[in-house]
Amino acid sequence: MRLTIGLLGGLGMLLLALSATQAHHAFSGEFDSTKPINLRGKVVRMEWINPHAWLHLAVVGEDGNEEVWMIEAGPPGALVRRGWRKDSVLPGIELVVQGYHAIDGTNKANGREVTFPDGRRLFAGSSGTGAPVDGADPTEQQ
Repeated sequence: MRLTIGLLGGLGMLLLALSATQAHHAFSGEFDSTKPINLRGKVVRMEWINPHAWLHLAVVGEDGNEEVWMIEAGPPGALVRRGWRKDSVLPGIELVVQGYHAIDGTNKANGREVTFPDGRRLFAGSSGTGAPVDGADPTEQQ
């Protein structure tokens, strides 16, 4: 009986570790460093979740239609240390986001730098993910 419980517990821990590994990914597994993007739009919502916060941005496309983009940012704690605040990304605020488009071509991107209406620019990316070193993150080595 103890052996069965031990095996089940060990299996459960292994499954948890595997799911956490798959939830966090390398930049190159999802985003294309050769496809920089520059998006201007209004905040729909901000998800302050780990391992990456997500900024949802309503952008008017070339055809005049609005499309919502999902912008991956760094972990919430890192964003706060860089100057982000929950009340600085409220719905309706217009932002400019520079980043890199998703490999699959969907309306998803990895955000690097965000410019706020007052001209403030904040780094949004995650250090060490394999994203191109572009000088936006002061902790990255050039």
